[in-house]
Amino acid sequence: MAAKTDGTEGVDGAGGPAAAEAEASERAALGYEQARDELIDVVRRLEAGGTTLEESLALWERGEELAKVCRHWLEGARARLDAALAAGDGEPPTSE
Repeated sequence: MAAKTDGTEGVDGAGGPAAAEAEASERAALGYEQARDELIDVVRRLEAGGTTLEESLALWERGEELAKVCRHWLEGARARLDAALAAGDGEPPTSE
């Protein structure tokens, strides 16, 4: 089997401790913007079509992983904002 060059290498859909460890490692390695940009590329490639079923599934799985990375970063940002608001007067600023 030839090596993949489409950014989907190592995507096998397997769960378990090794997969969870790899996911946590990827979250630490990828910044939000990098994961978002790669996710945009994956979506473009899926929408363009022209890939085999196997390639499409690998792209979809990669997209799911990237979405988790983005979600992790966004949840962390939300927690930091909430903590900053709580440390202040406890009330978010109004738009009045």
